[in-house]
Amino acid sequence: MRKQKGFSLIELLIVVAIILIIAAIAIPNLLRARIAADEASAVSSLRTLNTAQVTYSMAYPTVGFAAAMSNLGPSTGTGCAAPSSTNACIIDYVLSQAYAGGTSGSKSGYKFAMAAAVGAGGTGPNITFIAGAAPLSYNQSGVRRFCAVEDAVIRFDPNTAGSTTPESAHATCLSATYTVLQ
Repeated sequence: MRKQKGFSLIELLIVVAIILIIAAIAIPNLLRARIAADEASAVSSLRTLNTAQVTYSMAYPTVGFAAAMSNLGPSTGTGCAAPSSTNACIIDYVLSQAYAGGTSGSKSGYKFAMAAAVGAGGTGPNITFIAGAAPLSYNQSGVRRFCAVEDAVIRFDPNTAGSTTPESAHATCLSATYTVLQ
């Protein structure tokens, strides 16, 4: 009897089946880990925006809070020559341009929005702001939406509707729709 060299077809099929089973288990876990990482990055970016808004309002008390994310960052991606109320250079260029209409459009799978408002008299410095974050692609880059206002508390919406629009309404961020992130 001759000794066979190599693998039989059955042995190769068994190995391929085992690899497919392992891949079927690992890929969904990898996607969930990516979503968790993107959401953590969005929360971190909102914390950065909270700190930047406080810093901006201290540096420019006649303006109050910045009306747009681009006001918090440099004017170009090459650096900051001289900080001003239109380009304060407090946050990095990528985050300052990650708003829903920005040139780069997103940061770590999330897009952002920011708005500020003056007091009841309609004049004077901006005394309130809202920063919102929403996934670029629901259930791929993230699930939850996040927002923060001048109290610097991060809130989240479970986003069961699958919205990819960042929150831009101050009152909605403070409503029961959003839960305080622990």
